Amino acid sequence: MPRQKYRGGAKGRGNSSRGGRGGKRGGHGGSGGPRAPRQSFQEVNKTNEKFERFYNELDIVPEGEEREQFWEALRRELPNSFRFCGSKGHALAVQKNLTERYIPTITSVKFNGENVAAPEPLPWYPAGLAWQMTTPKQVVRKFPPFAAFQKFLVSETSVGNISRQEAVSMIPPLVLDVQSQHTVLDLCAAPGSKSAQLIEALHAGEEARMRQTLLKSREGQGNGAKSPAAINSADEEIEGEDWGDDGRSTGLLVANDMNYQRAQMLVHQVKRLNSPNLVVMNHDATLFPSIQLPSEPIEGSDKMRTKWLKFDRILADVPCSGDGTCRKNPNIWKDWIPGNALGLYITQVRILVRSLQMLKVGGRVVYSTCSMNPVENEAVISSAIDRCGGVEKVEIIDCSDRLSGLKRYPGLTDWKVIDKGGKIWNKWEDVEDAKAKQFEANLERLVPGMFPSSSGIPIERCMRVYPHQQDTGGFFITVLEKKSEIRAKPESAAKQSTTPSVVSIAKEIEAKKDESGPVPMQSVNEYMEHNGEGTHGVTDQSNASAAQRSNKEVIERPLPPSNKRPAEEGDSESAQIKRAKVELEDQDTQVVGEVGQMEHYPPPPVNQQAYEDIGEVNAPAEDRPQRENRRRNNQPHEESFKYLKPDHPEIDNIFKFYGLPERFPRDRFMVRNEAGEPAKAIYYTTELAKKILTTNEGKGMKFVHSGIKMFVKQDVQGADTCRWRIQTEGLPLIEGWVDEERVVRIYKKSTLQFLLREMFPKTSAPELGEAKEQIHKMAMGCSICRIEPSDDDEDGFSERIVLPIWRSVASVNLMLPKEDRKAMLLRIYNDDTPLIDHSQQLKPKPRDDNERSEKSLNEAKDATGTNGVREETFDDEEDGGVKLDAAADETVETADATAPLGMKGVGTEESAMEAEDALRKEQEMLVDEAKDAEAAPEREGEEDRMNTTV
Repeated sequence: MPRQKYRGGAKGRGNSSRGGRGGKRGGHGGSGGPRAPRQSFQEVNKTNEKFERFYNELDIVPEGEEREQFWEALRRELPNSFRFCGSKGHALAVQKNLTERYIPTITSVKFNGENVAAPEPLPWYPAGLAWQMTTPKQVVRKFPPFAAFQKFLVSETSVGNISRQEAVSMIPPLVLDVQSQHTVLDLCAAPGSKSAQLIEALHAGEEARMRQTLLKSREGQGNGAKSPAAINSADEEIEGEDWGDDGRSTGLLVANDMNYQRAQMLVHQVKRLNSPNLVVMNHDATLFPSIQLPSEPIEGSDKMRTKWLKFDRILADVPCSGDGTCRKNPNIWKDWIPGNALGLYITQVRILVRSLQMLKVGGRVVYSTCSMNPVENEAVISSAIDRCGGVEKVEIIDCSDRLSGLKRYPGLTDWKVIDKGGKIWNKWEDVEDAKAKQFEANLERLVPGMFPSSSGIPIERCMRVYPHQQDTGGFFITVLEKKSEIRAKPESAAKQSTTPSVVSIAKEIEAKKDESGPVPMQSVNEYMEHNGEGTHGVTDQSNASAAQRSNKEVIERPLPPSNKRPAEEGDSESAQIKRAKVELEDQDTQVVGEVGQMEHYPPPPVNQQAYEDIGEVNAPAEDRPQRENRRRNNQPHEESFKYLKPDHPEIDNIFKFYGLPERFPRDRFMVRNEAGEPAKAIYYTTELAKKILTTNEGKGMKFVHSGIKMFVKQDVQGADTCRWRIQTEGLPLIEGWVDEERVVRIYKKSTLQFLLREMFPKTSAPELGEAKEQIHKMAMGCSICRIEPSDDDEDGFSERIVLPIWRSVASVNLMLPKEDRKAMLLRIYNDDTPLIDHSQQLKPKPRDDNERSEKSLNEAKDATGTNGVREETFDDEEDGGVKLDAAADETVETADATAPLGMKGVGTEESAMEAEDALRKEQEMLVDEAKDAEAAPEREGEEDRMNTTV
């Protein structure tokens, strides 16, 4: 691996090349001084002699009228585009609002005597779920219909129903063809828009499959008529065949980014989709480590077989110079230089080769860039295929029949290369001749692989998208399929590392065995025979599955793997350097692969100590001694993912309270603290995510995020009330299994509108309609509110909605953030009136100590008939509600703060519980505080902010 001086800033298609190795587009670092003022799109001079001359000489579009259209399009501002997210049914429901409510008002607007163009669906995106708008900004800002439309976009984006994304960047996930059972890797994932698409593909059809599973389950118990899944589900179209986990998607997305801050941005983006089928990592994409799975015993032997995770699909949206984004980033016009692409070529090849190594046989990699330069595109594809063994090993898939409405050009079969000085070269032989005559610094970055290959690779199957074709940015996409196992060739014989690898050391020892006698180490041949990696290994296993071919047997004394990894220099300097650069130091170049070496040999970087005892390596994760996580310089502390035992008391309590059947998995719940005890939140992951997190714990893997919050601890009154409420994130997975005793059903729009608009209404409120009697009979605590479809066109619903609801002593509240409430009111009712927060009436008034007297307490008792016992409430930053101990934080117009005050200045309820319950609650809180003190604090932004009581 060549040592690279990478000075990339954060990914963002910015002023320079896309720098990084799993970060992305080079961004806006600073050099210590003030940043230059940003120019508007119109102010930037959109000419660059080298840029225009190079692409004209490449002849990427025919000379004449079309070439003029190409350059005119590049100089125009990029249209806005957005995508409807979530399940197909839900996305279509949100889309319906756009087509029926907002587009008719927009098309009625006239500007300069002509009707304004309304947003239009992208013709190639499935189900019309992606749209583009070309309306000028001055029009959008001037006319009221656009203000309402903008409000709709902002509202739905904030709750994750709409994603604003460049149109061409939506293409790679579509052609990757992800299925719900696939294991997927997004190597360069931040900021996460493509990862979001991949997650949606993993969950396609999941809701319908789970409903069908529930229906059959309850019918088998003889109560199918009561099942909510029975409503309109018998004729439901089922998508996908992933039934192995009761209809839940069994696939997984591993989303990676090299930069830790960018990885956190990625987490923020994808968390809105509430997927337990996600693991976020923080590694260099060129050196992405192999992920170990639990070892399996070999039949008829006392040995264990080590398993490594292989992927069905990999997306490599690699770092690039980004010159196809100059419509969005006009500064590229003045900053573009030929060296941008030259410095990234080797990094791009390494990422693609590493992707192919980690891919299952029969799996697919999509390689994409937002560059138009063939050095970053066709040259990378050709070089990677050559290194992996040619077209017999890796095939370029013809996607001409995919996305039929997408206009595209085929890949270039012939191209030229421009050096750092701007001189254009036709072939590598000309470069060699020039180098032989005299030294030229401008030629140092040119290598043979940058030029067209003569190896017969069908490079024309690649796809090029140009701005003038459908008013988009420039983009390059290629779909590759792995035909058989590969052994990557070295990058160059002249660039072999002077540092011997584990394999070469072993070979040297083997060669000296006859001279020096026996050595305390197995020969390479013996080792490879034990592990199925001999020269015959691939052919002998040609009929085995990809998973079998990727596994190997653990010997009694394995070769210890190297712990040494190159430093990620870009992380510490990204804030100081403005332009991303990659400089190669040829004299210290190390190869990625070695001839005759399988892709997973040696094993992935792990702690050396873990391999000192083979019995310890193969012990179950829960039986393994816990080791202290070591923290690298400038690296964040390793995250904690501690799984709870299935019979944990808190899990038992939750299952009993909600009436969850034993069929629902109990062994996938985890916490995010070092103590491993549930203090604030309990998370849920898939089975595969659990295997990955537990098997690789303490082995140098940098896991950033996984799991969704399923339960959050809540202060409650009463010993029989469960203290764990269901979080909105985990609701879709668990709601169908909750017992009918904890379900409220709503059929009328007017009832839901009341609950959305008013927070903490009394349980006696007549506006609760058909839900009033159900709520009155329900015990305190968290329940499920199901909004069911009905035949009432005026006051009924056409789609299912499920929400968490909390029943307090004398009030009820939907557990939704204010943003979600407002978005639903706007979407369903076109209602943007302010929310009404009844808990504001219980807000304490400032008072001195003398006023907090027994007289005040007695007055409060007389006024309310209670004993001053506290009422639950919630912070709106997470799931809705307010803090009643922070009056300055809330500005709800309807709050009058006139309610009588009881003990400690808190509001009281009519039907308060007995004093001994309050005392028991105080004791429980003391126990919780002790637990919280022992447990490590959760990651910033992960804490629950609804856990307050008044």
